Amino acid sequence: MPATGKRRALGQHFLRDPAVARAIVDLVSPTPRDLVVEIGPGEGALTGLLSERAGGFLALEVDPALAERLAGRFDVREADARTFDYRSLSAPGGRVLVVGNLPYSVSKPILMRLTEAHATLAEMALMLQREVAERVAARPGGKTYGALSVLTQLHWEVRLALRVPPGAFRPPPRVESAVLHLTSRAEPAVPVTDDARFRRVVLAAFGQRRKAVANALAAGLHRSVATTRAWLAVTGIDPGRRAETLSLDDFARLANTLECQAQAERSASQARLGRA
Repeated sequence: MPATGKRRALGQHFLRDPAVARAIVDLVSPTPRDLVVEIGPGEGALTGLLSERAGGFLALEVDPALAERLAGRFDVREADARTFDYRSLSAPGGRVLVVGNLPYSVSKPILMRLTEAHATLAEMALMLQREVAERVAARPGGKTYGALSVLTQLHWEVRLALRVPPGAFRPPPRVESAVLHLTSRAEPAVPVTDDARFRRVVLAAFGQRRKAVANALAAGLHRSVATTRAWLAVTGIDPGRRAETLSLDDFARLANTLECQAQAERSASQARLGRA
């Protein structure tokens, strides 16, 4: 695929407003002790500002032509941000920071990959489609609150820091953009015994968000509605509520209750096998 075709496929729009670029860099305030990773440097609007302030700098660019254009001046790696191993990064004595103007079409998988590396990454400033940014930062009770909100906020403090108009880009997108400032939490926002189980519960609850949470969980976790109603009752959650009304603490209590229930079922099964 030609480079221009690849850029169109990714939905990339290049930042061209220097004031917005400076504001984004200031959100993470790189120092000579820090390593900064820039995702999708594109034509370099942020690249020079980041590299001159940070002690270490690495740009990830999936487009070979754009990577080659910047490679002579900066450390640029041709790589896919959706699969890059962010956990392999380190900055002894400093922070690992991530800054990027994420292509709209692949922003969610990149965001999920990044947030999973919460133990390695200290802060991030990410440009996203405004609708997506608002979903990530949303609080319980609204239509924008969903699985993306819960899974991100478990390990990150999230703030919608900047709104960016279409005219700040070339070519201008048809939608507004926003910059999220994310700071890794030293401890999860709520106690969770198993991250994978928490994720399954959250995805199941929002899998059929128009249904009552008991029905959504039953469908998503392949259990009976009677079973999910019992789990919800133990946690003190009304089974008739919708997923968007549940807080992070509600999801944590539910996931932890499911873990206890699963352990009890395994113990009962082993006991039956022992008697057989």
